[in-house]
Amino acid sequence: MTIPSACLALRAAVVARLLADAGLSALLGGARVHDEPPRGASPPYVLVGDVATSDASGDEAPAEEHLLALEVWSREGGLSEALKVADRAVRLLDGAALALDGFRLASLAWRTTDAGRFADAGLRRATVTFRAVTEPA
Repeated sequence: MTIPSACLALRAAVVARLLADAGLSALLGGARVHDEPPRGASPPYVLVGDVATSDASGDEAPAEEHLLALEVWSREGGLSEALKVADRAVRLLDGAALALDGFRLASLAWRTTDAGRFADAGLRRATVTFRAVTEPA
């Protein structure tokens, strides 16, 4: 029997929420939210990035804290495209009550947005970080 992972359940719920939004799809030019981008994928797209999970259990209840990053990749001349997509992701996820398979999402909150240029590759990236707390269902 496989033990379910709160981290994997959270990632799957985040991807589902982002893919279900027509406004985000319009900004990206389609359903371009990936756990790993397809080979040869060209920006813009959202990549579900790094996650750090730690024990956040209290005296009476087990819980896990997750710091989850979304990377928005763009080629547009400025950072505006990446920042527009990042802002939409924040609006979709900050405080969202997502359904997790086998777990309960106690909270999901936006923490930071960081954006920059990768001059050599002509790419732009905005990284959006969220803090989530999950509990067993």
